[in-house]
Amino acid sequence: MNENKIAIMTDSCSDIPQVLLDRFNIYQVSLSINYKDKSYHDRIDITPEEVYENLHNEIPHTSLPTMGEIREMIERIAADGCTEIIIPVISSGLSGTYNAVRTVCSEFQNIKTAVIDTKNIALGSGFLSVYAAQLAEKHLSFDEIVKKVEDKIQSSHIYYSLQTLHYLVKGGRLGRVEGMIGSMLNIKPIIACDEDGIYYTVEKVRGRKQSINKLMEIVQNKLKGKKSYYLAVCHGYAQEEAENIKERMKPYIEGAAIFMEGQISPALGVHTGPGLIGIGCFDLDD
Repeated sequence: MNENKIAIMTDSCSDIPQVLLDRFNIYQVSLSINYKDKSYHDRIDITPEEVYENLHNEIPHTSLPTMGEIREMIERIAADGCTEIIIPVISSGLSGTYNAVRTVCSEFQNIKTAVIDTKNIALGSGFLSVYAAQLAEKHLSFDEIVKKVEDKIQSSHIYYSLQTLHYLVKGGRLGRVEGMIGSMLNIKPIIACDEDGIYYTVEKVRGRKQSINKLMEIVQNKLKGKKSYYLAVCHGYAQEEAENIKERMKPYIEGAAIFMEGQISPALGVHTGPGLIGIGCFDLDD
C-alpha cells in the first residue's frame, strides 16, 4: 500500500501477469466466460489453457463484470484504507466494462475515482495500469497520475498475428466472404486497436512465418531510438512460438524497464482462437 492512499484497479482483459498485480498491489475485476451449462470468472476459476483446449467443443460467450462485483471490489479497496482509485480499463469500443465501472463509481461519494478508457486491449491496456502504479509509488498526486496516464494512451501498442480467421468470422467480427478468401490465400492478418479503440487490420501477410516476422518488425520499428519502455510477448495457446520470439527479441527484452509475458485472457482468446501471438510496447520517454 502506498502512503498517499491511491489504489489502481483494472479488469482481467488487461492481461497483467499475476506477479505484477502482486508487486504493485493492483486490484482486478474479472470478466466472465459463459458456457451453455456454467459461467466462470476469467483467470479465477478457469485458466486460458482450459478455454483453448475446449474450443473445439464449444466457443463460450464473454460478459462484463457485474455491477455487484465492481461494487464489491470498490468497497474492498475502501476497506483497505484507500480514498482515491485510478481505473484504466479495456477499450470502450470493444467492451461495456468502461461504462459499467463508471456507473458504479458514481455511487461512491466519499471515494475519488477516475475511470480511464485505454482505447486498447490486453497488455496494450495493462501497460497503463502498471504505469499508473509506478507513478503512485513515486508519490505523485491523484490528478498528476491521471493526467500522465491519459497523455500516454497513444504510447501504448499491442499487435497480434492470428493463426486462423475462423473465430473472428464465427464471432461476427469479420465478414464470411473476407474470411473464406483469407483462409484460401493463407492470409494471416496482423490486428491492433486504432485510436478509437476498435480492431483494425494493420497488415495482411501471407503465411505464418512471414506474419510473425512482420509483427516483430513493426514493434522493433516502434522502439527505434527509445531509451525507456515496457515490452510484452504474449500468446494464445502458442507457448513454443512465443519462446522462439523471446529468443529473437532478446536484446529488446534486456533493454526493457519491465518485460511482461503470458497467455492472453480467454475473454479475448475466444474471439481469436488458438495460435495467437502478440507483441506489445509502451514508450516511457517523455
